[in-house]
Amino acid sequence: MTLRAWRFEDILAVSRLEKECFRGEAWSYATLARAFENAGTVGIVAEECGEIIGYGCATCVFEDADLENIFIAEQYRRGGRGKRLLAALIAECSARGVKNMFLEVRVSNSAALLMYLSAGFVGVHARTRYYPDGEDCLVLKKTLD
Repeated sequence: MTLRAWRFEDILAVSRLEKECFRGEAWSYATLARAFENAGTVGIVAEECGEIIGYGCATCVFEDADLENIFIAEQYRRGGRGKRLLAALIAECSARGVKNMFLEVRVSNSAALLMYLSAGFVGVHARTRYYPDGEDCLVLKKTLD
């Protein structure tokens, strides 16, 4: 797997993955386009054999960053790719001066929770009925070096 900064020409592949993963909650094409154009956004794609199989993005504002999305296509999961992508996002945010990274995750997403906890994130609080379907989320934080 190769990791690299996303480029605007990646937007169609990223949009396809976004819809595959987040279905009813996927970012619109316009929202993705704004993220690609925002200088505060860190975007990284994961490639296998020249095909984009995953991506992640975080929004950096001063010393804080919000991990917006991270996704590996289903057939490529469980091989450590998500952990490598997350580590690359953390490293790039840290290089930009970020001290704290935050994220929201569904309480039912045990695979993501395990990945985040193993990467050093800790629970901050819960938000009840956060998602459109009424599911709660956990807010996690990692203090960066």
